[in-house]
Amino acid sequence: MFEVDEAQGVSILRLQHGRANALDVELCRVLVEFFEKAGRAPARSVIITAEGGIFSAGVDLLRVLDGEAAYVRQLLPALHDLCETVFSFPHPLVAAINGHAFAGGCIVACMADHRVMAKGPGRIGVPELLVGVPFPPAPLEIMRFVLPSQHLSRVMVGGVTYDAEAAREFGLVDEVAAPEELLDRAVAAAQRLAAIHPATFSLTKAQLRAPALERMRAGQDLVQQLAEEIWATPEAMQRIRAHVDRTFGGKKK
Repeated sequence: MFEVDEAQGVSILRLQHGRANALDVELCRVLVEFFEKAGRAPARSVIITAEGGIFSAGVDLLRVLDGEAAYVRQLLPALHDLCETVFSFPHPLVAAINGHAFAGGCIVACMADHRVMAKGPGRIGVPELLVGVPFPPAPLEIMRFVLPSQHLSRVMVGGVTYDAEAAREFGLVDEVAAPEELLDRAVAAAQRLAAIHPATFSLTKAQLRAPALERMRAGQDLVQQLAEEIWATPEAMQRIRAHVDRTFGGKKK
């Protein structure tokens, strides 16, 4: 599902999960396990990136259609746990966005303290509303934390995906790099953050993110309600299937 290498004092986590690094229950759980363990270890910067031309295509909607309500009841809590765990990770986290980062993939990138995106055909954004499903509380709070207030509604409601340069203008990413320089720029950012005293960094990060985390936790009870009353309904499944048909021409990845 992913591999971890060490380079120049930084841990580099590379997603390797299917063709599009789509988020499913299993990937969410192993990522939670990794970040919980890394968060308890001595301070060390982490870079999250992926192989190939896709960072992550977001939630695996084909699994949702296959598993329907029973699967959704597992998926939404797993996504919540992933968001809360990674967003509260106490050490520096940098996203090296190597290509498309759609929906949940964009959310994963936005959990990071610093985001570098490669120039090229890759696009980033949160088209959940175009799929026909609402944001669960935790992903919504992550986007509220990251996006400047003047861009929040446009990015969230419009469902548009952006190239790297436009994403920087909207605040989705912090840097744009040539593809061959992406990892070097991410390592430089990770080292820069690691140079801050660890306790000072983690305390400041925790204080900055505390209001968003409080709202995530307060909304945790809504997760199962969303699963039962919206995401898992036959009407939602029809909307998801229509989106999959438009996106993949009705063919599985």
